[in-house]
Amino acid sequence: MEFTINRDIFLKSIGHANGIIERKTTLPILSNILIEAKDSKIRITATDLDIIYSEAIPLEELKKEGSTTTSANILYDILRKLEANAKVQLSLESPNRLKLVSGNSKFNLLCISSDNFPLSDEDIDQKTFEIPSEKVLKLLNKTKISISNDETRHYLNGIYLHKTKTENKSFLSAVATDSHRLSFSSLEIDPNADFSSIILPKKTIFQLISLIEQNTSVIKISNNKSKIKFEMDNGILISKVIDGRFPDYSKVIPKNNDKVLKVKLNKFKNSIERVTTVSSDHKAGLKMTITKNSLQLSVNSPNSGEGIENMDIEFNAEDMNISFNSRYLIDITSQVENDLITIDLKDAGSPALIKDLSDKNSFHVVMPMKIWFILFNF
Repeated sequence: MEFTINRDIFLKSIGHANGIIERKTTLPILSNILIEAKDSKIRITATDLDIIYSEAIPLEELKKEGSTTTSANILYDILRKLEANAKVQLSLESPNRLKLVSGNSKFNLLCISSDNFPLSDEDIDQKTFEIPSEKVLKLLNKTKISISNDETRHYLNGIYLHKTKTENKSFLSAVATDSHRLSFSSLEIDPNADFSSIILPKKTIFQLISLIEQNTSVIKISNNKSKIKFEMDNGILISKVIDGRFPDYSKVIPKNNDKVLKVKLNKFKNSIERVTTVSSDHKAGLKMTITKNSLQLSVNSPNSGEGIENMDIEFNAEDMNISFNSRYLIDITSQVENDLITIDLKDAGSPALIKDLSDKNSFHVVMPMKIWFILFNF
């Protein structure tokens, strides 16, 4: 194997693959990426056995076809430190040695034969359907904030993707919850799209987001009950899904929250961030004292002090007090598109429904702090 490639193009692709690699693994081959040179291009492949990512890259020059595997982390670090737009020459000198030359730099990298690289079956029977990349990105970003980190309930450690129907329209819907908050978003898809309900793992979600942010075309999606496949530009990501049953989230969506609070988004978000300054972890309980035209936000930290801020609002009910985890509200406000944020309340002991007036297909549910472990006890 021998070829020449542009450093910047190679670095970008190795960076994509390097995100899949587990830093601590008992199998040395899983620290490596597979490099295959054939038909005037190379294909880079990385896997952690749960996710597999591959990407095709056109070559400036291919002198000899072949394949090998080498350390993803070391190769990425070398490329990162080479000069921009430099030419990089790679040649397989022996079954266990890969030579890399660029300018005055020369490296000999250890290799493991490509025959030892684990490749899973990429065949997924269901037909693909297409979604613009920016819509997939929005769907994931709006729901990822509520993914649970509780390993004892593994079925909450991801986003539940499923097909729903509303008013004779079909949607790809996404839901995540950590039992204290819930985020929902959906996008319209072709009614004939074939999609099996799955739970997409957290690592896959964040890797996919990173890839989509650099993608300009549509995403092709296909899946079955055990795997899901995303095809984008020159890259393909295939992931196993979480084996488990996602709870019936419809039961915890408030239906009768008739006390409506409307406040300007930026003022609300900035005020929360200011008053939580007195809390070292910025996760303090945020007390909201609500009247018809005024909202007072306050945080009281026994170790640091107190922060208070007032702002003008619209509220259609009697005065009330309610407290939330401030970090949850900051996370939600970061995903709201409208200039106003709407919070539908019932009472101090019931979950709040937070809506984005610019996106009728998305909402969030947040529990008041004092009853976290009651309603969302799936």
